[in-house]
Amino acid sequence: MLDLRPVGYVIGLLVASLGLTMIGPLVADLIADNGHWFVFFESAVITVLTGGLMALACANGVTAGLSLRQTFLLTSLVWLTLPVFGALPFVLGATEATFTDAFFEAMSGLTTTGATAFGGLQDMPDGLKLWRGVLQWLGGVGIIVVAMVFLPELRVGGMQIFRSEGFDTSGKILPRAGEIATRISVIYVALTLACMLSYAATGMGGFDAMVHAMTTVSTGGMANYDNSFAGFSAGVHYVAVVFMILAALPFVRFVQLLAGTAQPLVKDKQIHVFLLIIAFAVLLMSSWLWGRSGVVTEASFRNALFNVTSITTGTGYANANYMTWGTFPVVMFFFIGLIGGCAGSTSCSVKVFRYQLLFAALKSQIRQIHSPHGIFTPRYAGRAISEDVLNSVMAFLVAFVLSLGVTSVLLGMTGLDFITSVSGAAAAIANVGPGLGLEIGPAGNYAGLNDIAKWILAIAMFVGRLEIMVVLTILSIKFWRN
Repeated sequence: MLDLRPVGYVIGLLVASLGLTMIGPLVADLIADNGHWFVFFESAVITVLTGGLMALACANGVTAGLSLRQTFLLTSLVWLTLPVFGALPFVLGATEATFTDAFFEAMSGLTTTGATAFGGLQDMPDGLKLWRGVLQWLGGVGIIVVAMVFLPELRVGGMQIFRSEGFDTSGKILPRAGEIATRISVIYVALTLACMLSYAATGMGGFDAMVHAMTTVSTGGMANYDNSFAGFSAGVHYVAVVFMILAALPFVRFVQLLAGTAQPLVKDKQIHVFLLIIAFAVLLMSSWLWGRSGVVTEASFRNALFNVTSITTGTGYANANYMTWGTFPVVMFFFIGLIGGCAGSTSCSVKVFRYQLLFAALKSQIRQIHSPHGIFTPRYAGRAISEDVLNSVMAFLVAFVLSLGVTSVLLGMTGLDFITSVSGAAAAIANVGPGLGLEIGPAGNYAGLNDIAKWILAIAMFVGRLEIMVVLTILSIKFWRN
């Protein structure tokens, strides 16, 4: 029988830790003197007590490591449990949100999707603005640890190809997770501080700089204003681009750089392809905007650079309403949102390395057809790609497309139009945030959707953040029988 106590113990500790982070927004409301601080006090007490009691109840079952099934369960249940408690300040606070809206917002935050169910963001109490940033920032750290420790060990989506990249997690999932989290946290905090100082230096206010640094480095994209980054200066836009790109790079490379080895960072083929994709997309988009206006301007280049980077990395900020740029940008933004950043980053979506593996397999297959008696082995970064990795990637890609289709159909059944259904499904599963159209596009939000659609999207965010295959494994009958 599966022992759930080790899983419950870890989840309890994480829930209690989430409660402690509510002290930050509490202090922010005290400083703002808006009388909203008691909401975070109540939420913190409920969360810390619940998590603490859960951990105490399961403490007698703690072991040095987790079995494969326990790891699958832990990876899934953490991302379902934390949003429940993360939603408390929205339900009890000034938004007086329904649990549906509050859970949607918390799930969007922790999965770093960035879709919001609230309007009038600039009128929110400072504590709630900061809380949205904290949720995304914590989600960003969690995503890196999951990508570097759990997914390679669980052999999900081809991530096992990175098992030897800087860390050996075999058989020691929990201890190694703590070690990796410690190293990653140092880099993550340093990037966040650098981003905050850079925002402040380019004219952003101190509080806005702190919150937006959290949502930039986590590639989450939740802003303090309904118009996102449209009201900020050109300098702020360029700072955001730099840190969105840095956050979309493999964090293991930063660990190696900190250890004095820059070569892996410089020679990483995944990074090269990622940067080339952004450069090519920016060139196309800039050319389109220049041709459309008939004038070559810095503003058009900056708008192209900012929004292409934001959508490709899955951050989801916008400094302009690109729905008004014509049909080509709309189509292009839809497809680049399905690319994503690098594996082992805070970025989301399919990830660049999977496309590299796919094209390597296609190239090998074409050569095999051309020369039937030859032996052609697909390779990635100079290494032969095992059949196990290729099968895992193909399974992920098929699951991704099917999930996108099923989610789109379900959203359509709730009464949403075609563009909203398809783009909303893609934005949720790829954890990008903004969709397309007037309602959920860069100038809108998800507040007007019906409750059923919001729950479908919240589940899609969860499924997409866990790389789909983890959730499908949990749902299989064989998983529970064995």
